[in-house]
Amino acid sequence: MREILGRRRRLLSWRIGRKSDQSPALLGAALTFATAWQWPVLPGVGIEGQVRQARQAKQGGQVRQGLDALAGRRVARCACPDPECAFPGAHPLDPGLLAATTDARMVRWWWTNRPGAPVLLATGGRAPCAVSLPAVAGARALSALDEAGIRLGPVIATPARVFILVAPYSMEQLGALLYAKDWVPGSLRFHGEGGYVALPPSETGQGQVRWERAPLPGSAAPWVPDVQAVVDAVVDALTRTGVSAPEL
Repeated sequence: MREILGRRRRLLSWRIGRKSDQSPALLGAALTFATAWQWPVLPGVGIEGQVRQARQAKQGGQVRQGLDALAGRRVARCACPDPECAFPGAHPLDPGLLAATTDARMVRWWWTNRPGAPVLLATGGRAPCAVSLPAVAGARALSALDEAGIRLGPVIATPARVFILVAPYSMEQLGALLYAKDWVPGSLRFHGEGGYVALPPSETGQGQVRWERAPLPGSAAPWVPDVQAVVDAVVDALTRTGVSAPEL
């Protein structure tokens, strides 16, 4: 296939984050997900750069510095060609989502060439899916799940959202589940077949991706709950408290 030089230049520009201190953590995590847990992964497009937070002043200016820091965290340009990208850094581009794999050789090649790329989980199929909420509503939902005695597996968090990993489900199962509900928060998102979720310790345009509930150590793939148990408890909690999740 003939190479298009302009496209190649753009692809080279997406290879960001080549700092050596980023490579071992991301590569090691990607290999664990792919080989030990058999979760299909692929690299995200990444971010071109972020505004550095101002250093803390030795004397005074803490309020102003705090506002500048918050503004700095909000500015991150996706390395994809779309200047209005809604998910900066946290989506696949080249390779596409269908390239997600559990092959160790491919994973090593990707993160050797792009050591700063976010690690994306291709959800659905035999891999976990996810249910996500805005951060504040997500924290409330986790508390409700704990109070209800719902056993949770790994939970992922960014500054913007909380992602509860659940067992794989089909679109038919999800449709039947939602149809039975009188009300479902508009910001309750479902990441199933054909979707993706950024995994720790990635960094995206929304900030650092971390474990809110870390997997138990070991080589076996982490256990994840059924989607119905999670959605039932989340919707019940938000309805019972009379607080609707923000429409984000």
